[in-house]
Amino acid sequence: MTRILFWLGLVFLVMFAIRTKLQGGRPPQPRRQAPPPDAERGGRRAAAAAAEIETMLCCAHCGIYYPASETVQAKGLDYCSAAHARLPAA
Repeated sequence: MTRILFWLGLVFLVMFAIRTKLQGGRPPQPRRQAPPPDAERGGRRAAAAAAEIETMLCCAHCGIYYPASETVQAKGLDYCSAAHARLPAA
């Protein structure tokens, strides 16, 4: 019985090695998933998301990027907060 299992295992390993060599050592390609049911509406959602994208500005003091709607302007420069607007520019 153990001889049969040994030979079956050996045949399996040889077939696996040949298959791997024929594929060129590449990992198997992932399966493609079916598109979500609301894929037709994806164009409208993408357009709505694009409309919500906001310009990002860089703080003159700390260099962090923040949305333009949160800007504090002082001395002709843009700051991320009123506290940084009171401090000298870096």
